[in-house]
Amino acid sequence: MKPLADVRILAIEQYGAGPFGSVQLADLGADVIKIEDPSVGGDIGRYVSPLQSGEDSIFYETFNRNKRSLSLDLTTSSGRAVFEDLVRVSDIVYSNLRGDVPERLGIRFEDLRHLNPLIVCCSLSGYGMTGPRRADPGYDYVVQGLAGWMDLTGEPDGPPTKSGLSVVDFSGGLVAAISMLAALHAARRDGVGSDCDVSLFETAMSMLTYPAAWALNSDFEPRRTHHSAHPSIVPFQAFESKDGWIVVACPKEKFWQRLVEAMGLHELATEPRFQGFANRHRYAADVLAILEPAFAKRSTAEWLDLLSAAQVPCGPVNSVAQALADVQSTARGVVVSTEHPHFGHVRQVASAVRVGSEPSEHRRAPLRHEDAAEVLGTLLGYSPEQQVHLATEGAFGAHFSSNRQKEAEGNNHV
Repeated sequence: MKPLADVRILAIEQYGAGPFGSVQLADLGADVIKIEDPSVGGDIGRYVSPLQSGEDSIFYETFNRNKRSLSLDLTTSSGRAVFEDLVRVSDIVYSNLRGDVPERLGIRFEDLRHLNPLIVCCSLSGYGMTGPRRADPGYDYVVQGLAGWMDLTGEPDGPPTKSGLSVVDFSGGLVAAISMLAALHAARRDGVGSDCDVSLFETAMSMLTYPAAWALNSDFEPRRTHHSAHPSIVPFQAFESKDGWIVVACPKEKFWQRLVEAMGLHELATEPRFQGFANRHRYAADVLAILEPAFAKRSTAEWLDLLSAAQVPCGPVNSVAQALADVQSTARGVVVSTEHPHFGHVRQVASAVRVGSEPSEHRRAPLRHEDAAEVLGTLLGYSPEQQVHLATEGAFGAHFSSNRQKEAEGNNHV
């Protein structure tokens, strides 16, 4: 049995941040039922290019494997009734909507506890369910700017720069997953559920860590660094080689000694100005004036051979394709695959969460409303007649209402 095989999550989620959090739990065996808004065609991630077709895309596939889908209009009385029946047999209600929406939709713990006193309600929003920004839409790029990340990223004389990945979104999803598991543990231990009010903004702020602590406790002003250098450890940055780039790290004194010996710069090992972290930081310009021209004389591959043999932490600056093909990626099973009716053999990266030694199994992301029969019939015990009635009342949206009506008329004709 997978670790979370006894956990059911109702995920009112869309795009990247929310689905990235729940896919970690789905990979661990949780039954994640996506509640998709029929008024907008379901999860907006279905329509993200490139590699997009109809109501599906490779973007959507990467965030929604191992889940089930139910199209449900929570603004209708019939859709709400289905949702409340699902709450009764679930453990968690998870959403990534604006901070003011959970109250309006009635999906907080105080709104649902009468249905299930153990229910955990987790909201992952841009700025949280309280505060002056609670009703603002929150997006990774915007939050990276607001939380000071972009001011710290890029070359010192260049423009503010965001990360090449949606790190705030993905980190927010992970924080939400941790929060849900902690709240679920407490609910099962104490017999009462709770709310988890998680935000992208606080996720980003918490990740400022030591630069924030330095700024809060001194006159230290975090600044961008040359070639993505560490703010205090020298050398710990990217260096340009003869044919590319290499990252070299000396977070311990022994690594500095090994580095200069491997580079043939033996005199630096005893140079008084460069002894210890504080000195090398003080004379960083002098250190780099020596190291940078030296690195430019050999290829990245040559430096990797030399420095790896000397046990100096280092690595190439890979392209995405090179990273996916790395020997460690292959050895650790980083790339997994699923079969899709339109895209065929879909390869994607696996979750980094590892529990136990059993290999993970993966199935493709669900088509919209694909699992209605299982969820409504098997899980909730609705009869075919009840399902048709709910559909005609608009519980599943206009598209599925008209389809159900046609099915009913066809059955009556027969």
